[in-house]
Amino acid sequence: MVLEDSESPLDSNITAFALKAKVIYPINQKFRPLADGSSNPSLHENPKQAVLPNQVVETSTSGSLGSLSQGDKEDCSSSTTIHSTTSDDRFQARAFLKVTSFPEVLTCESFDVKLCLCSLILKDLMHLDTELRKEKHVMFIQVLKIYLTDFYREKKITDDLFKKILLIQENDFEELQKQLDSRLQNTEMSGAHNSDYQTLEDLERKEREYSEHVIDNMEAFWKQTDKAQQAFLDQSKCSSAKTTKIMMDLTEKMIAVESLLSESQDLRAMDIQERLFNWELMVKMIDSLKSYIPEECKGRLIIVSNILDHLTVKNNLSVRQKEELLTDLHKAFWEQLAHFSNECMQQSKDLILKRLECRAKKKEEFKHRQEAEQESLLSKTFLNEDIHNFLKAYHELIEKHQRAQWELEEEDDCESAEAVASLYKELYSKASHALEELVTELFLQTLPVVTGLSVRECELLKEEWQENLVPQLEKWETHRQKRWKLFQEQLSQEKELWTMEYALSAVMQKHLSEKQEKIIQGVVSRLGCLSDESVNYILQKHRLLLCSVLRRLTLRRAGMAALACMRLSRKKSLLQELSEQHTLQKGSSPCQDEDQWQLQKAVESHIREEEEKLEEETQETNLEFHQQLVTEIQEALQFLQQHMEQVIGQTLLQHAQQEAGKKSSDDGQDFKERLVEAAVESVYGTSNNINRLVQNYYQQLGKITESYEGKKLQQLKSLQERNEKIRLKKKQEDELALKEKHTKGFLNVSSAVCQRIMLQQKKVLSQFELQQQIRLESLKQKLLVLHHLETELENQLREAEQDFVSELAVLTRVPVTVKKKPSKRSKPAGEKIKSRRQTFHSPQSAEKDDSHENIQEPHGLTSDSCREMLQSPHEGETEPRKNSNMLKKKGSK
Repeated sequence: MVLEDSESPLDSNITAFALKAKVIYPINQKFRPLADGSSNPSLHENPKQAVLPNQVVETSTSGSLGSLSQGDKEDCSSSTTIHSTTSDDRFQARAFLKVTSFPEVLTCESFDVKLCLCSLILKDLMHLDTELRKEKHVMFIQVLKIYLTDFYREKKITDDLFKKILLIQENDFEELQKQLDSRLQNTEMSGAHNSDYQTLEDLERKEREYSEHVIDNMEAFWKQTDKAQQAFLDQSKCSSAKTTKIMMDLTEKMIAVESLLSESQDLRAMDIQERLFNWELMVKMIDSLKSYIPEECKGRLIIVSNILDHLTVKNNLSVRQKEELLTDLHKAFWEQLAHFSNECMQQSKDLILKRLECRAKKKEEFKHRQEAEQESLLSKTFLNEDIHNFLKAYHELIEKHQRAQWELEEEDDCESAEAVASLYKELYSKASHALEELVTELFLQTLPVVTGLSVRECELLKEEWQENLVPQLEKWETHRQKRWKLFQEQLSQEKELWTMEYALSAVMQKHLSEKQEKIIQGVVSRLGCLSDESVNYILQKHRLLLCSVLRRLTLRRAGMAALACMRLSRKKSLLQELSEQHTLQKGSSPCQDEDQWQLQKAVESHIREEEEKLEEETQETNLEFHQQLVTEIQEALQFLQQHMEQVIGQTLLQHAQQEAGKKSSDDGQDFKERLVEAAVESVYGTSNNINRLVQNYYQQLGKITESYEGKKLQQLKSLQERNEKIRLKKKQEDELALKEKHTKGFLNVSSAVCQRIMLQQKKVLSQFELQQQIRLESLKQKLLVLHHLETELENQLREAEQDFVSELAVLTRVPVTVKKKPSKRSKPAGEKIKSRRQTFHSPQSAEKDDSHENIQEPHGLTSDSCREMLQSPHEGETEPRKNSNMLKKKGSK
């Protein structure tokens, strides 16, 4: 950078002598005399190409087209080796300009252009992610507001509660955004020694940390939305069915939001990539104008040198005089060109600065106008049935604003590039005019004095210079067209690579989506106890979170592709320039002798080697970023799994509460209490009679439990034997099928190690899936058997309890009649006590797994109360009050 900003080395006598001493001979000549100006193209080279040993070599299309034919004769690898200048680590640590908009790139060095453009792509992707996240937050708040408005109109919540819930959610989301902004600010500041420059290594680290922060923010957002929904439903005191329906509706609306955002993200990401190609075209145009000036001027000077050579051969001019004239001409011209170039560069920077200020003002005006339009839409009142219309209207408004801002930036980019191009065209005009004046002075004023030629003869020499210039200009124009065509072909290849990248990203999304859907379907199917509404809610919730995760990972993949392009940009640009120079040289000067042919073959071989190395490095880089992406996918899916575990757990808890509520409403506790109170008042229940009833009830419960245990052991044993037979049969069939596939695979590719590994992997995975499937089928069958047995046990226990309660009511002659509530799962238990049980409700028994405890402590009468009856003094039928007190005590227990 210091060398590039310094003045021309031709200002120094030492440098001028060094340039004169540096002679590069044509291919067909060896060991020409020293200081032969006619064959010394080094005099006409751009002096800014000099670099320090520890500096990264910068190359551009402004290099000499003849370098391959002139410099590689002595050492072919000296000017074509790509890896000799610096290591990859040093390249990643090299600082390049930190730009915020495209016009700033127009004044960057050629080496930094690709890095700067890709960094702008990363900035655009980050800005896109921020806008979509903000839009999602606003949409959720508005959807929640619409539901709250409906509840407020139905007077299920108060106005204060309505405002409080909305305010809490807005504050929580603002706090989430503040936390994210703080983390991103810390990431931006870490490792930044110079705020004007950045390195590729720092950029990769920032992108990685940004992705981690965004995933954490996404997790916090969905937790906050669940919390907001639950708080809203708790405050509204809705029924369970109504709560489930509202949560499903909210989830469905947010799925629609994610669908809109995902579609918008894909389209805008492609627009961002297309913008990169447009930027490269504009930068190439400016770079061509920059290189056009020195190349043409060098050609004009070469023609002057050839004319002076001819005068030297005719002895009209000595070699020393010729060298002095050429040196003075070069010095005068390059000084003027450097002055014009510096002036043009400064004008470009001032122009771009002014245009950026104007752009900032326009964007600020756009922002205020767009915020007013958004506020106007958000202030409108929407009903529940208008939610989809609102989401569509708001999203279209946001897209309209973004499209307007996008068009403003693109228009300003084009105008900035055209303005800079006009400045360089003006520079070309100034340089050509200055050179023509110097050449005119040389031919018409200096040469007549030095050579003694007449003015007319010198005018003829100038006309000869102009005539020789015409074919050279045509040749340079042809070269420029070829260069532009080669550049367009390279750009077309890059577009194909990006298209393939988007296709791979779509395949990745589809694969992950199908795999995760299969997993959640398997989890839900194994639960088996939830209602269809609960299952649909779980599936919808999973789909919502999965869409959000995949959308973020798609954007991350696009960012990684840009980083990979930046990492490979140096070697790719050097190889492209080398191939371009070789192609142009090959087309302009066909091989004349064996030496030229050998050199051409050596260069082509070297290019092939470098292409192979670049391809290998590209694969390694892509693999590295792919592994990093896989790691981040696993972390994101871990968040998805943890969140879904909480959702499923909450759903199971609600289901258990609902079932418990049903049981508590059907357990007939009220009737038992009324029966006990009535029996207390009765004088017919004695200790002996009640003791006999209890003993009979215990015996009946023991028989029922013993029968249940026997059936359970028998059924499980039979089931185990049957499952073992099925497992062995399926295992044999699967092994036979795998063996056939294995043999077939080896017949097709007997020596392919990769194929054998894949076959072995498929075999292991198939065995694992088979074992898992057999185990799941066995558990399902076991569950069905146990469910059947437990249902039968419940019915028998319920019948025994009904008999006991009925006999107790008959014994104590309680004149209480209660309408029976039929149980959904109970079955008729015979006709023996049908007439008596028609007037009493059948309370459900305790939990199925506690059947042994039911024997010890039946409902209404416990073993302790029976023992108390047996130990109490028996006074015959004359103690009704005492027995009544004992009944009251037993009823309370």
